[in-house]
Amino acid sequence: MTFVSIIITVLVFCVIILLHEFGHFIAAKACGIYVKEFALGMGPALFRKKGKETEYVVRLLPVGGFCSFDEDIEDETAEISEVKNPRAFNRKPVWQRMIVILAGPLMNLILGFIAVVISLCLAEGIATTTIAQFREQSVSNSSLMINDEILSIDGLPIYSTSDISYKLQSSNRKNADGNLIYDFVVLRNGEKMTLKDVEFMTTTYEDGSNGVYFDFYVYGLEKSFTNVISSGFKESLSTARIIILTLFDMLTGKYGINDLSGPIGVGSVITETVSNPQFSITDLLSILSLISINIGIFNLIPIPALDGSRFIFLLIELIIRKPVKPQIEGMVHFVGFAVLALLMIVVTFNDISKLFVGGV
Repeated sequence: MTFVSIIITVLVFCVIILLHEFGHFIAAKACGIYVKEFALGMGPALFRKKGKETEYVVRLLPVGGFCSFDEDIEDETAEISEVKNPRAFNRKPVWQRMIVILAGPLMNLILGFIAVVISLCLAEGIATTTIAQFREQSVSNSSLMINDEILSIDGLPIYSTSDISYKLQSSNRKNADGNLIYDFVVLRNGEKMTLKDVEFMTTTYEDGSNGVYFDFYVYGLEKSFTNVISSGFKESLSTARIIILTLFDMLTGKYGINDLSGPIGVGSVITETVSNPQFSITDLLSILSLISINIGIFNLIPIPALDGSRFIFLLIELIIRKPVKPQIEGMVHFVGFAVLALLMIVVTFNDISKLFVGGV
């Protein structure tokens, strides 16, 4: 782990956090909401700058950030409630508050898309999902053919090569010969065809783990503005879908808490990638895209203390035409934050343990 790799890791986290909070910030400003503080990082303040009305703060730990709004709470026992600040967050219409809440995750999704597009611009060509050539020792060519366009694998629609990689690595079905088997739907000579039990051999990867042997290559297209944007959208959509599917796999018990990674675990992956002699900027962009889209999707989940939960409370307010009592919402978010903090401690402990075990 070098000093440069550490700096790059910190910068990646800062960019992702900054864009997320900037989404909340710029949406709040557009809706006329008073923003008291715009903070990058958590913990003690390292730098403060007072703007026209907002205080901009850089804090010690680059693992989070926040936008602080005024939130007036009416005294229901008083005959007349005093409005302290008409620009307070909860004084604005519900639809404006919804926009502010969703703007943070949306900026992460946009950042992920931009990172993918830049990566595609730097690549030699645009990968398709059409088979161009089979590798040595291929067994899938007993069912698949050159020029087959892969439409789905085991029921999952295929939009990009990321989908192909994910689906081929996520199955454990094997035949009597010990080969992994999948059900493909391909477009062959203009006709849809269903291919049952397509075989793939297993192999041992460089890290010592076992997995599927990818025994074919796909065609590439020359870059153009249209196919770069189109492929960028498909790749981003694939990444988001893979993240959602992985979350469902966690709920069903396929993955456990030991499979989770926090900032330290993710940081070690970034530093390991940057330290690799074959490191390229496209590798960093791929990681940036994955993390940013991951954070965007995760924040949309209705877990207390996250943006998704706050959006649900606003949705309830929109339906019943009155806000949920601040005491109730505050307690829900407090409990959620406590659970997330505990989970973060456990995940961080696991990340540190993996670092010592792996010798990173």
